Amino acid sequence: MNLRKLTCQTLVVSMLALSVQAAGAGMIGAEQAVPAGAQADRTMVLELLAREDTAAQLESMGVDPRAARDRVAVMSDQEVSQLAQDIRTAPAAGNNWGWVGVILIAAAVWYFVFRK
Repeated sequence: MNLRKLTCQTLVVSMLALSVQAAGAGMIGAEQAVPAGAQADRTMVLELLAREDTAAQLESMGVDPRAARDRVAVMSDQEVSQLAQDIRTAPAAGNNWGWVGVILIAAAVWYFVFRK
């Protein structure tokens, strides 16, 4: 009985001691407030343009990769952010599972409608 009481007291003290956290507040600069801003987007786009496969694709379309990087360098922050958002939301190439799903659903509908 005494061991149970000691265990309960130890658990209560440890829960109270471990749940207290110190919080600190202070002023931060604008650079810290928006770390994923236009500069991060610009860096992401420039890193994408620096990749070999991207450069090869640009050259196959008749675009000089260096000219593309120069164009990104002079774009406004809003334009770069929009471009980065478009890159993030673009579908990946080579994913044909959507078509497979459509074909399977169409085959199932056809089977259930025309079966005898």
